[in-house]
Amino acid sequence: MSAEATRTILEQLAAGKTTVDQAMLALRKEPFSDLGYAKVDHHREIRQGAAEVVYGATKTYEQIKGICASLLDHGQTCILITRLAEEAATKLAIDFADAGFTYYPIPKLAIVGVLPEPTGNGTIVVAAAGTSDMAVSEEAALTAEALGNKVERVYDVGVAGIHRLLAHLDELMEAQVVIAVAGMEGALASVVGGMVSCPVIAVPTSVGYGASFGGVAALLAMLNSCASGVSVVNIDNGFGAGFQAHLINHLSGKGAGRGAGAAAGENKNAATEAEGAATAEDESATSAADTANNSTEH
Repeated sequence: MSAEATRTILEQLAAGKTTVDQAMLALRKEPFSDLGYAKVDHHREIRQGAAEVVYGATKTYEQIKGICASLLDHGQTCILITRLAEEAATKLAIDFADAGFTYYPIPKLAIVGVLPEPTGNGTIVVAAAGTSDMAVSEEAALTAEALGNKVERVYDVGVAGIHRLLAHLDELMEAQVVIAVAGMEGALASVVGGMVSCPVIAVPTSVGYGASFGGVAALLAMLNSCASGVSVVNIDNGFGAGFQAHLINHLSGKGAGRGAGAAAGENKNAATEAEGAATAEDESATSAADTANNSTEH
């Protein structure tokens, strides 16, 4: 069940168009589907703000098909499948032709349905050090787009030619979140972190030669970044970076709501205090006038 469907039920309850028992039944109905090999979570969007994503690696074609069909049956309109083999994607494209199926071979990622319109508070910039990092950077970018974010891609801007990165300074400084993807020594994240005022999510990749240790060198460099505001996800975890960036890009609406409420409360308290002060002044003036009258009478 989507957050929008939940809101509709609550609005109908508030308007008196449904009963409390009917609303409770609708909300409790089938929070997950038990397929035997998977318990498909239909309430994840309600809890986390993003629907369930399918991790395709090590799953069979039949399992992926069954999970996606269950998600579609319960109203999910955009299903993200990561680490999907091309052979399975070819079959799934036939199965979900009516719903819409798009496969992206570089990140080995697929979308069942259509990408949603962006609803975030700003833009997520995905900066990749080299073209060789695109498998990871595209996983991050497409994850963020599938979750409803506007994404700008800035590729092949590694420190071997720093002028290439500086050519995109405006995009970087205007971003709500930056995802910095780099292998080798992983220096890109620290450079970007020292240039922008927004959160930077560093993604080490396994690109590199022997002493890069499959991305460990980049991981350690990013963890030891001198730049403030840099956080790090696991090696090659573009999905994790895209998801985290999505959460950050959708935070201010929630915070603004709390802030507005707090401000309203402070204004109300201030008005009450002002009213009390005015009343005290009136009482003081009345008391002074009475004293003057009494003095005249005496």
